[in-house]
Amino acid sequence: MARILVAYAGWQGQTECIALRIAQVLRAQGHDVSQLASPSALARALLDRDAVVIGGGVRYGRHPRALERAVAANAHFIAAFPNAFFSVSMSAAHGGAGLDQARAYAEAFAARTGWRPRAVALFGGALAYARYPAWMRWMMRLIARRTGGATDTSRDHEYTDWDAVERFARDFSAALTPVSARTPAPALAR
Repeated sequence: MARILVAYAGWQGQTECIALRIAQVLRAQGHDVSQLASPSALARALLDRDAVVIGGGVRYGRHPRALERAVAANAHFIAAFPNAFFSVSMSAAHGGAGLDQARAYAEAFAARTGWRPRAVALFGGALAYARYPAWMRWMMRLIARRTGGATDTSRDHEYTDWDAVERFARDFSAALTPVSARTPAPALAR
């Protein structure tokens, strides 16, 4: 089985929850999986891996800049691996125009980084009202009201389709060729 890196960066914890579930499913498929929450260590973490899944949460229309920088600096190296990208946003939870917006976020990430993932998944995030500071809770409530999201700020609201997350991980696993059949990844440029 493959040695897979699941690297991610997010804002309020939902991206991490999704990354952990992907890692869990991949382990259940028999893979050796490591997780990385620090984009600055991406290059080193890839050195002993056979495949990579990268994920990012969207906030104010953009993925974390540290993740964008790390992927851009290693785009050629990442492209040599079997790879996939998942994007987490509230837009992905609402279908229709929201889903179009979620696709645009993922496309903007690809344009800024120069990396064209072999597979892309869009997952709904969460409104973590209980974890937001007061100003952000107010702002997110206004946005949620405008987009049809939950406005009850007394609790968190999760929009992640966990079946879709698990399907994404199983599909990624199924698409991997046996490690011995692949050519080694190129050496990391320093």
